[in-house]
Amino acid sequence: MKNGMIECSVCHSKLVSPTTKSIAKAYDIHKSRISSKQRALNVFLVVGDCILVGFQPILVYMCKVDGKFNFSPISVNFLTEIAKVFFAIVMLLIQARNQKVGEKPLLSISTFVKAARNNVLLAIPAFLYAINNYLKFVMQLYFNPSTVKMLSNLKVLVIAVLLKVIMKRRFSVIQWEALGLLLIGISVNQLRSLPEGTTAFGLPVTMGAYIYTSIFVTIPSLASVYNEYALKSQYDTSIYLQNLFLYGYGAIFNFLGIIGTVVIKGPSSFDILQGHSKATMLLIANNAAQGILSSFFFKYADTILKKYSSTVATIFTGIASAVMFGHTLTMNFVLGISIVFISMHQFFSPLSKVKGEQNGLLEMHEVPDKQRSKESFINMAAGANEEASHRVGLDERQPLLPK
Repeated sequence: MKNGMIECSVCHSKLVSPTTKSIAKAYDIHKSRISSKQRALNVFLVVGDCILVGFQPILVYMCKVDGKFNFSPISVNFLTEIAKVFFAIVMLLIQARNQKVGEKPLLSISTFVKAARNNVLLAIPAFLYAINNYLKFVMQLYFNPSTVKMLSNLKVLVIAVLLKVIMKRRFSVIQWEALGLLLIGISVNQLRSLPEGTTAFGLPVTMGAYIYTSIFVTIPSLASVYNEYALKSQYDTSIYLQNLFLYGYGAIFNFLGIIGTVVIKGPSSFDILQGHSKATMLLIANNAAQGILSSFFFKYADTILKKYSSTVATIFTGIASAVMFGHTLTMNFVLGISIVFISMHQFFSPLSKVKGEQNGLLEMHEVPDKQRSKESFINMAAGANEEASHRVGLDERQPLLPK
């Protein structure tokens, strides 16, 4: 985008940059015209996310020794970001080797510098993620794995509000009711789940729980919404190149955290491998895979789907923690999970769609599947401009997902 203008990727004509509101409207229609390829990707993302997110609290719990961590949580986060940087570099090299003749080289200095300048906003979610990843360890010190997983599901409601405010995403009344039902399900699970008399950092556990939960919910929610905005606003940029910037920023922020720890605790804390075990190595691998999968959620799906898929992982976490660590599955947990699943069904039901999406569903049946599968977020955004008269034919649109 230059001087408020964007260039159509099909005919290269100049268009006025669309507003956030117009893009949100176009996105509503776009969601109702999902190709079979997109559906397959969504299924893969949801299944993979359920496995990885479900295992994370278990692995963190396994890393504790006598209720404490023998390693620095910041070092785990730093090694996770380094692992993701290496993955992004490898995938970039593979993608560059498979480029067609005439395409702009991915590994050229000019491409890298331009992409770095256009994706500088990724530094913001990277900073927020660095804080959130540390908070995950703090929460595990005072709550069992299934409780942490249920508390994290509060992010869905916060994310919906942020999407409404920041990205002008539209939700129907039924969908807002579904989110309220989700909150009720989480509350039912948490009834009498905190042991009396426990303290956290010298505060009563109730006060500590409120503080940690509010921060634990707000920061990653803001990071997720901003990450989706940053990735989709530069949709033509390779996702692996964007990930390289995002993870690079994350590694820098976590390294600064390590430096801060050294200043406070002394030079001995600079050993980032101190106290690590096989469990922490598995945790690092799990966190890296989860972060990589999340970037595909944010770019090719959306944040709501990501958080709802994480909610499904709650049942796996609860059962696994009960089997492995003897944690009790209470009736509150069973009822809470049941309400959460009802909320999910209600939110994604075709009857809950906003009016524009319902119209899109009707129009979808009139378009052949082969033509419907060809979508581009950039062309969609350009077509969403209320002031532009430019239109792109269905047969001219580029595929939504990279081949």
